[in-house]
Amino acid sequence: MRAVVFDRFGDPAEVLEPRDVSDPSPGQGEVLVRMLASPVNPSDLMVVRGIYGRLPTPPATPGFEGVGVVEADGGGMVAGWFKNKRVAVINSKGGNWAEKVVIPFKQAVPLPGSLPLDQAATFFVNPAAAYVMTRKVLGMGNGKWLLQTAAGSTLGRMVIRLGRRFGFRTINVIRRSEQADELRRLGADEVVATDVENMEERVREITGGEGAKAAIDCVGGELGSSVIRCLARRGKLLVYGTLSNTPLSFSSRDLMTPGTSVEGFWLANYMEQLALPSKIMLMRTITGLIKDGILESEIGESFALDDIKQAATEAEKVARGGKVLLKFGEA
Repeated sequence: MRAVVFDRFGDPAEVLEPRDVSDPSPGQGEVLVRMLASPVNPSDLMVVRGIYGRLPTPPATPGFEGVGVVEADGGGMVAGWFKNKRVAVINSKGGNWAEKVVIPFKQAVPLPGSLPLDQAATFFVNPAAAYVMTRKVLGMGNGKWLLQTAAGSTLGRMVIRLGRRFGFRTINVIRRSEQADELRRLGADEVVATDVENMEERVREITGGEGAKAAIDCVGGELGSSVIRCLARRGKLLVYGTLSNTPLSFSSRDLMTPGTSVEGFWLANYMEQLALPSKIMLMRTITGLIKDGILESEIGESFALDDIKQAATEAEKVARGGKVLLKFGEA
């Protein structure tokens, strides 16, 4: 079979290569999935560059999420129930950029046939993270202000739509002011462009001096560090990414005096602590919100596995037209 492999960490367009590899075989409690599509997410490319939180030992195959069809299982608890079912492939170790992949059956989530293939491929990372962070961890609603960095990203746009659905207000921080009108049309309550505005001053103005009840940040560095000073008393900053690859830095008094807090969020850790009934309910909720357009992913170009270098280059463009997908075959 064919798979995308990198032998060393580095620039994805340079180190990623399609090659022939041996077919995997499922063991007990595992399923063999024939992959249909997988997105090229920032987290995947950070793994390839060697700057993600959890890294494989090269040679390795990237890909944390995707969609496929279960072809076989290794027996045990799985039995034959999953066979021929279309599933979201949640691969916590990576490896989905291949024609076939083996995962624990608990990481294969059956999907309704009515869900389009492109949305099924992007079912987990962004939709689940956006919903869980805002509704489950931070409990946003009732007119509360939520500040988010990287608001123009796929996840950022989902958070804006979630705010409209569930009644919380969003302050959306972007780097380029030309994105502002687009986000306002999407439903953003307020937009702060750091190329022309001071974020801390503008947030205090928007909130009448109180600050935001909560914030989510995937950038880190100077921008993420300044977010802590935009929070209201007893506010919380939820950190879910490190796009700048620079650590947070702020005075302890920025936490002590207002009683604010900083907490890390890793979706895989959250899912691991959920009981099976809770996982099923969460997946049903996300499916419904995707169908309603709230958690729908904007899809850009699709590439064949052998065109991985072009796919990686497209995925890292600043103003690309949506999520880049790898497609492996027909459903």
